[in-house]
Order: sequence, then structure tokens, then C-alpha cells
Amino acid sequence: MEFQPWMLLVFPLFFGMGWLAARIDIKEILSESSALPDSYFQGLNFLLNEQQDKAIEAFIEVVKVDPQTVELHFALGSLFRRRGEVDRALRMHHNLVDRADLDDDKRQQAIFELAQDYLKAGILDRAESLFRELGKTKYAKPALEFLLALFQKEHDWLKAIKIAERLAEQTGESYSKPISFFYCELAAEEIAGGDLVMAREHLQQAMQEYPQAVRATMMLGDLLLAEGKHADAIATWQAIESQDQQYLPLVAERMLAAFNSMGREQDGVALLRGYLAKYHSHDLLNVVFAGVLKNEGPSAAYQIVRDELERNPSLLGLDKLLEARLLEVPLDKRADLEIVKNLVHKRTRNLAMYHCKSCGFNARQFYWHCPACQAWDSYSPRRTEETGSTL
Repeated sequence: MEFQPWMLLVFPLFFGMGWLAARIDIKEILSESSALPDSYFQGLNFLLNEQQDKAIEAFIEVVKVDPQTVELHFALGSLFRRRGEVDRALRMHHNLVDRADLDDDKRQQAIFELAQDYLKAGILDRAESLFRELGKTKYAKPALEFLLALFQKEHDWLKAIKIAERLAEQTGESYSKPISFFYCELAAEEIAGGDLVMAREHLQQAMQEYPQAVRATMMLGDLLLAEGKHADAIATWQAIESQDQQYLPLVAERMLAAFNSMGREQDGVALLRGYLAKYHSHDLLNVVFAGVLKNEGPSAAYQIVRDELERNPSLLGLDKLLEARLLEVPLDKRADLEIVKNLVHKRTRNLAMYHCKSCGFNARQFYWHCPACQAWDSYSPRRTEETGSTL
């Protein structure tokens, strides 16, 4: 297309339209800014200077001047809750729930925030009621997740199971493993109360829910042992090898005790030695060492540890080897060896811990439920030196 003189008029026209649009936007911005109270800008300034307390007080003044600042109500309420000022958070969110001009979406958000306030305050019945109220809203899933955490905190395992089943239906995700743990918790309470029939029923439900539930298998074996059914208990514990062999060391001592009760301790030692040959474990080595020491003497026990240390070198194994060696050395020649043994033992104390994969908490005993972060099945049954998670 050829150049036409009238085209020269287009550029000034476009420039003028852009300038006019910019002027209109600036006027709107200035108008909106002038409508905001000075306290709002003071609050922003305090936030930029990391003066949270002064910022909060300034924003509270904004809310007093302009009650329509709904988002600021939400922001302040959440901030109060995070800071532990639950009473102020409750008041802020209650004010929102009580407002007649609030639309449904904002009211649901206010109820959700208020439920979290009650949960933080430890008023669990009110929190539960409000979370349930959100069952058919867009907050249904997070509300159910809060309810699941709440019922675990209260040790109300039956309600926890029902909520986990609802979450599984709603999300399509599997909650089989946590549900199996809830059944195990129910069984543990029933065992403590002497109701072994219901305990066995709940453990079987745990197995049906999650066939790899090692904890349920261990507890079923314990019930059989308590009933004097030693062979059945051993057979039950042996099934752990097909579920997850790394948990075998947790029942090794019980298995040996069951064999001993039947007068078959050597058979028990032989079984555990077979496991040790296939699955390296410091805990398993300790049980085998004790059994061999009792039945075959110090020299055989020392050889067991020495062979294992050659196959799987470790400081924990060295510590055990020095212990075994001390049993063979005459009393008058033990001094130097005991010094070395004590030094190695001090070094290995932090290597013989159980480690939570969720939060990193280390403990001297094994937990199914982490006491620090409340995660389920987060501990490896192997010691920290074996897993490489030492600090």
C-alpha cells in the first residue's frame, strides 16, 4: 500500500488517545488512594520496616475507620492466629461471620478461618462443628484434613477412620496405610483394657485394609504369644519377611524368646542366623550374638561378630566385636582393650539411633508415630549408621 498524506494524522490521534487513557487511570488511582485512611499507608510502612506490632495496630485503625475492608479482616485474623493471639483472631473472624452483607463465598472462608482459630485455641468441639459445616463447600477437602488431624490428636480412632475413608472417596487417593495404623491404635487400647477379642478383630481389619501392615502382624504375633501359642506366634512373625524384611530385627528377640519357651532355643538361633546371612542388621546381630554366646560360648559368639564385620564393616559392628573380644581376654589384660572399647562406644552412640524421614528427629527407640512431627511410619527400622542418616 502506498503512503497517503492523511496517514500523518493517525500517529497524533493514537498518541492523544493513549495520553487520555493514562490520565483517566491516574485520576482513578489517585481517587482510590485518597479514599484510603492514612493508617493504611502507615501500616504498610511499618511492614516494610519489619515493625509487625505497629503495623497491626495501624491496620486495626483502618478496620475501625472502614469496616468494609473484608480482606484486611482476613489478613489480620490469620496473622493473629500465627502469632498465638487466638482471642484476637477469634474476634476478627467472628465479626466477619456475623456480618449480614457478606456473600456466601466470603462467609465460608470466614467459617473456615474461625474453625482453625478454635482448633488453635484447643476448643475442639467447636472446631469440629465448624469444619463439618463446610462439608459441601470448596473448603470440604482441607476441612476434612483438619478433622483427620483433630481426631488423631483426640485419639478418636473410629472417627479418624471414617474421615480417612471420606477423604479417599473425595480425592481418589489411598488412605489404606494410615487407616491400618488407626486400627492398630484401637487394638493397642483394647489390649490394654483386656479385650483381646476386639483387638484381634481390629488387627485383622488392619491387615484387610493394608496387607503389608507389618505392625498389625507384629501385634497379632504378640497376642498369640500371650496365649501361649508359641509356634503360631513364630509363624506369624515369619510372615514379616514377605511383607518387609527390614522389620524382622524388631521381632528377633521375641522370636528367640518364643523358641526358648518351647525348649528349642538352638532352632531359634539357627533361624535368626539365616536371616542375618541374608539381611544385614545391627539389631539382628545383637540378638544372634546373645543366643550364640549362651548356647555355644564366647569364642563362637566372637566369630559370629567377626564374620559379620567382614561382610558389612561398621563402627557399630566394631563396637560389638570389641565387646565379644573382652569376654575372651583374661581380666589382667583387659585394661587397654576396655579403653578402646569405651572410646568406640561413645562414638557409636549417635549411630545407633532411629531416624524420622519426615522431620529428622532421632530417637533411641523405634516409633510407628513420630513424637515430634506426628507422621506415621516415618521411622526406618534400621539404625542411623545403616541408613546413612547420621548427624
